[in-house]
Amino acid sequence: MLKFHALGPFQVVAGDSPLDLGGLRQQAVLARLLVARGRAVPMSVLIDELWPGDPPAQALSTIQGYVSRLRRALEPGRAPREEAEILVSAPPGYALRAGSDTVDTWLFESLVRAGETGDAAAVWDRMERALGLWRGPALAEFADLSWAAAEAMRLDELRLMAVEQRAEAALRLGMASATIPDLESHASAHPLREEAWRLLALALYRAGRQGDALGALRRARTLLREELGLDLGPTLHRLERDILAHAAHLDGPAPDAPDAAPAGVAAREASALRVVVADDQALVRAGLRVIMENEPGVELVGEAQDGEQAIALIRRTRPDLVLMDISMPRLDGLAAARRVLADAAPPKVVMMTTFGTDDNLYAALRAGVSGFVLKTSPPEQLLAALRAAADGDALIDPALTTRLIAAFAGRGDPDVPPALKGLTDADLDVIKLVARGQTNQEIATTLSVPEDSVGAAIASLLDRLALLDRAQLVVLAYESGLISPGTAR
Repeated sequence: MLKFHALGPFQVVAGDSPLDLGGLRQQAVLARLLVARGRAVPMSVLIDELWPGDPPAQALSTIQGYVSRLRRALEPGRAPREEAEILVSAPPGYALRAGSDTVDTWLFESLVRAGETGDAAAVWDRMERALGLWRGPALAEFADLSWAAAEAMRLDELRLMAVEQRAEAALRLGMASATIPDLESHASAHPLREEAWRLLALALYRAGRQGDALGALRRARTLLREELGLDLGPTLHRLERDILAHAAHLDGPAPDAPDAAPAGVAAREASALRVVVADDQALVRAGLRVIMENEPGVELVGEAQDGEQAIALIRRTRPDLVLMDISMPRLDGLAAARRVLADAAPPKVVMMTTFGTDDNLYAALRAGVSGFVLKTSPPEQLLAALRAAADGDALIDPALTTRLIAAFAGRGDPDVPPALKGLTDADLDVIKLVARGQTNQEIATTLSVPEDSVGAAIASLLDRLALLDRAQLVVLAYESGLISPGTAR
């Protein structure tokens, strides 16, 4: 059975093996049909939305070619003249025919909608299952296309609703203390959501921490005034008044009653968040080790010094989350993250950097990571990133948020230099490794692919970029800024 994944790196998986869906534009056709939830998308709409404002003259035949290749990938055993059953013709366009439980976005939305009613234990279970489907930002590969950006925003809003529905259910089950760390991360990541602050303050109050509950509401008031010039809304005003008065209706079930929680809650509380750290600086690794050793519920299961070590360690230890340096020798963090996230049931990945350039931000999100933090962040912020990512959230260091928004506004793909536009992430990884002086055999080992496919890939790159030899490819990598002398290790 095929499984379609858009909540994180865009993939279609048959068994445990991701299918080759071709280039990004070809993948965008399938992604657009997935967004339509089984409805037909006219060819004219596909053309307008894949090439906004500037479709090529051969757009119609190009899309037909994309569809033909996608059909071969999705149904390899289909006879040449046999009707397609998955990516079907639906005049005047195409549609995706798939079961609602085989497309993660469709399943996620149905779980969230169903979770709006029901007993607390059933709601908690549904929201836990729904949030477990997230492996990173939705449709990040297509963020420069308006339809994908709009759908990603809609899905992210549903995800925040799911986090809050799960927390509400946990409070109804008497799990106030257990849900406080998740709500702290949620409110920190989304400080303008009044529902996040309401749930956090209520959880703190029910855990016997009245002062902290009022402190949370004071933080919310300060943030709303500084960011929007607004005071607390009526719901938070009433909650603050009721907390001061010890209103009886605020009391919930007995605090953290052991028989109140569903099995999933107990299992999650009993197991620590297992983390791998990958960074080429020993001082950084030591600092993170100290932070995690002093944090309850977090277990450091291993450390790596470069991208290759990180991949091997992650596949051996199967952690819940990886803290990955964005720039490392042998294989950089972005390439390592892409390979890890392509595995079946991958961990969440949070990227770290010292500088946080716009290009790194964009590249990390396109790789499908769940967070992006500065190494200079205070310990509590790094821990918030870990918990937010583990909870299915995508956390970006607050110091970088404004710059990230500006980087996306009105830009194409800042991760790819103009001379290299149109190449895939896999192509760029090969170019980087060539520029670092690796042989075909070394590149094959690094990327875990056959050596002859590396030679064919390099020959194809030389042809597409109109270059004569490998040396010119290295020069192009440096001149275009894809790699700098300081990273050629």
